[in-house]
Formats: sequence, C-alpha cells, structure tokens
Amino acid sequence: MPTPQNQIIQLYGIPNCTSVKKARAWLDARQLSYQFHDFKKIAISAVQLNNWAQQVGWETLLNRQGTTWRQLDDATKASVTDAHSAVAVMREKTSSIKRPVLTLNNTLLVGFNEAEYEQLLTPQS
Repeated sequence: MPTPQNQIIQLYGIPNCTSVKKARAWLDARQLSYQFHDFKKIAISAVQLNNWAQQVGWETLLNRQGTTWRQLDDATKASVTDAHSAVAVMREKTSSIKRPVLTLNNTLLVGFNEAEYEQLLTPQS
C-alpha cells in the first residue's frame, strides 16, 4: 500500500528494541513502506537531532527511563540541562534516544503510540 501522499516513512531506532519491533510490525501489517535507520549501524547527525529536539523538545527525545540513561554517571546526567547538552549525550549514546522515531513529511512521532500512528498513517475516508 502506498504511504499517505506517497511520501517515504522514515523509522529510526534499533532492531532489538521492543517499541521499534511493535512499530515495524504495525507498519508491516498495514503494508506501509518505510525506510529503517538503525542507530547502531548508521550514526545520526547532530543537525538531525537538533531539528528533532526543536520540533518535539529535547525532553521528549531523550529517554531518561532506559538502561542507557541509568548507566550514565551522575555528572553526565546532571550536565544535561538543555538541548545542546542533551544532543551531545544522544550522539555519544544513541540508545539514549527515545525510540522509535518516525518521520513523514514534516511530522515527527517519538515512541510507539498506535493511536498516533493510526491518525498519521491511515487514509481518511
């Protein structure tokens, strides 16, 4: 099935992440084409992370609930006070980026929320 407005869906994350697996299964079940960007194989640029942080806020983009964040030393955690410092940590530790990140046109979804995916990706009758 073509994507909405025949645009390319970009999905960013890591393959073994549970939320990424759910997002991919959701897209596959609806036969929606997407390009997968594996953070572990292809670095994400600071420009891209800054754009995302501007769009949704660095607080949304930085996963402070995950193992990667918990394993950081206290000084590093305390140093994250703004977009610049958050992007630096996310570039260094890509697993600290909340996953998945889905982009379509100018829309950015962070994390897997079935209702948000449905609203963005299901054609309206």
